[in-house]
Amino acid sequence: MDANGYSDPYVKICLKPDMGKKGKCKTQIKKRTLNPEYNEEFAYDIKHSELAKKTLDITVWDYDIGKSNDYIGGCQLGITAKGEQLKHWYECLKNKDKKIERWHTLLNENHHASD
Repeated sequence: MDANGYSDPYVKICLKPDMGKKGKCKTQIKKRTLNPEYNEEFAYDIKHSELAKKTLDITVWDYDIGKSNDYIGGCQLGITAKGEQLKHWYECLKNKDKKIERWHTLLNENHHASD
């Protein structure tokens, strides 16, 4: 949260191992909110057979003008994930071309440098 009591959050999604620019997506910035909702969809051009070897890295950032953006938290879906994140990943792999929506708790670890 910024000094004004709000945040300007956005989400970065990256399919790893890195696929270059094709593997990165970013949501719109939601201005002055602590409870953003993102109803955005992202698609990756990848063979289903290759997807099992990938990890979807989801990070949430607070956009700041004139200084580096603040890392809020994130989670990862993939074969190396644990618990609900791993369960969600398996469900996505098992149900090709079907939308599988889940809520995940953001963890404040694996801090990444902001763009």
